[in-house]
Formats: sequence, C-alpha cells, structure tokens
Amino acid sequence: MFFASKPAMIVYQEYVPIPALRPWLDCVWTCRVQTGATPLTHQVLPDNCIDILCQDQQDASFAVGMMTAPIAVVSRGLVQTVAARFKPGAAARFFQLPLCELNDGRVDLQQLWGRDLAARLGDALWSEPLSNAQRISILQDYLLLRLRQGPPLRPAGVAEHAIAAIEGAQGMLRVDGLAQQLGVSRQHLALQFRRQVGISPKLFARICRFRAASAGLKNLPQQPDWAQVALQYGYFDQSHLIHDFQDFARSSPEAWLTGRHG
Repeated sequence: MFFASKPAMIVYQEYVPIPALRPWLDCVWTCRVQTGATPLTHQVLPDNCIDILCQDQQDASFAVGMMTAPIAVVSRGLVQTVAARFKPGAAARFFQLPLCELNDGRVDLQQLWGRDLAARLGDALWSEPLSNAQRISILQDYLLLRLRQGPPLRPAGVAEHAIAAIEGAQGMLRVDGLAQQLGVSRQHLALQFRRQVGISPKLFARICRFRAASAGLKNLPQQPDWAQVALQYGYFDQSHLIHDFQDFARSSPEAWLTGRHG
C-alpha cells in the first residue's frame, strides 16, 4: 500500500512588540513548520539583526548572531518556534557580551542567560498547549525580566548614532566620512560597532545596501538596465552589484529577479 507524503507547510507570523520592548525589538514572531518524509530546506539571508529562537524540538532556546553570509536551515517533522528579533545594536543590552562573539553562529540561551532562567523559559513555553499569543507574551515577559536585570540605561553612543545614519542612507555612505562626522576615528567606530552590533560598520552598510537592492528588484521588469540599477543603489558598477549578491544571496541579480517573478 502506498501513502503519499503530506506537502511541507510553513506558517510564519510577525507581531508588534509590547511598548516597553519596542525600543529594543524589531518584532516578535512565530513559525510552524510541518514537513513530510522529506526535510524542508530554506535559505536565510543576512539582515543585520540578531534573534532569540525558542523551539519545541528538544526544548531548544538559542540566539542566532549577526550573519555575514546566507545559511540553509533544515526542518524535519513538526517544528514550532517563538522568537524575538532585536533591532541592530539592541541585543547587547540583553546578552552583555561583545556581540562579535555570536557572529555566524548560534549559542544556547543557557550560556547567555544561565541554566536556571533558560530552563524556566522553556518550561513556561512548552510544558502545556498554548496559543501563539500566549507564547509571545511569555517570551516578552522574560525579555523584560532580562532587561531589568541589566545595567542602568545610558545615553546613545557612537554605535547607535552610526546605525541610524547607515540605515537612513540605506548603506550608501562612506565609513570614513561617518566617523569624521561623529568625531571619532575609523578604528574607534569599528571597535564599538563590533562590540555592540557584531560586525564592522562597512559590512553593516553593505548588507543594508544589499537588502535595499534585493527588495527593490521585485518592482523591476525582467530585463532591467543593470548598470542603472547598480547606480541607483550606490554600487560602483554592475560587477560590484553582482559581487554583493554572490556574497549575501549566493545568487546573481538576474537569478534573484527571475525568482521574484517566477
């Protein structure tokens, strides 16, 4: 007797954080993945954010650091996730370690928060059936607890001002000029950025520019003027645009555009 495997299903939803966490969080989100006999693989691209993910499989809770390249995520069976996505530079407030130590990897939450707090969070999320709204509320309660346990708030520093400037320009600025504008050396800016954001300001700007370009491609015709597209998003030329797409999407701009229209 033959049984057809069920098609893979992904249900992803984002939620607005509670007011007390909005200065720190971009969003909170849930995802339910159900696969058949064949595992599901999907690509995640660098987005200049750090996330905390809590999953029901083996009660896993972990942080995913800043990404400098795309990663392939493989899901098997039923996987439920509740998560929080930090704004750039905000995760340092909750982890209290140089964020460059998290780059391109995942670290168990018990290593960052301690075994007791991480275990209590896992029990609260998965010990009994709950709705997505209930799990989101629980995760935010623990984030508030962690926030209150941290050091006193301080005024925005060099890294925070640099983040705002880079994001406002969609990555289309020079780091030397930004450092001069902020009254610091390029080396000092890079050091503060690595500690509080995770990556260098130059790489952060490249990813901002790539995200703007990749998002903009969905509104282009299938045969655009690639030299004009490169100029529009602050690239030196078409080869420069192709280089960033290869680094951050493992794809050419043409293939990316075809996928968008496919």
